[in-house]
Amino acid sequence: MKTLTVSVVTPSGPVLEDEYEMVVARAESGEIGILANHIPLVAPLSIAAVRLVRGNEEMKLAVNGGVMEVSSNKVTILAQSAEKPEDIDVERARRAKERAERRLQSNEEHIDRLRAELALQRALNRLNVANR
Repeated sequence: MKTLTVSVVTPSGPVLEDEYEMVVARAESGEIGILANHIPLVAPLSIAAVRLVRGNEEMKLAVNGGVMEVSSNKVTILAQSAEKPEDIDVERARRAKERAERRLQSNEEHIDRLRAELALQRALNRLNVANR
């Protein structure tokens, strides 16, 4: 099967560059599957796992927002942050999840609910990818 060159880059530097047969990402408009020879595309990404498929192998990355560009059999993901499963600190993600849940359950007025909801989404995404 034909492949795509996939590059995932964050402000901290490159996370991944390799060849895959398929990329599945959650854009703000819904889930998108990319195969070789896909039409050019630019899509904003949601906080979600990006699945990378090669043969019978599937790898997940925890991607926290950003943009995906598809052009000439190359997929570039520019993300605010992205982590491979083996790089995720599961205990830290659990603590972040618990903190966000406590903030959302709080009745205090000064709590930034949107920020807490985004923190919860990021923590759940990281835990989902790490517990593959």
